[in-house]
Amino acid sequence: MQYNKLLLTWLTAAIMSVFLSGCSSWVYRINVPQGNFLEQSDVDKLRVQMSREQVMYVLGTPVAKDAFDSSKWHYNYVFNIDRDSEIRKSLTVYFENDKLVRISGDFDKPAEFDTPLDQ
Repeated sequence: MQYNKLLLTWLTAAIMSVFLSGCSSWVYRINVPQGNFLEQSDVDKLRVQMSREQVMYVLGTPVAKDAFDSSKWHYNYVFNIDRDSEIRKSLTVYFENDKLVRISGDFDKPAEFDTPLDQ
């Protein structure tokens, strides 16, 4: 009799665990921004022929540097992951001879991008 009661208790606990695991969507998850948060005003400071150090001063350290191609830096930002209000932004900067030559991504190219800083 004691064995049946113990078995029933464990079986009930196992079944409840399975059913309650489906309620995980009710658990509040904190929105943690991940990556480099950039605004258009930050990107507007970029100019062709800037050095890597100047780009890093303006935008910060990139999230990822291409391990096989050191001429690209990736700046990515994600907020509200897996939600309807998810925000994703990316910017890739390209270098030739350690000088900035172009950018691509979710930001507009600055109006004065093609004018080097020293002019």
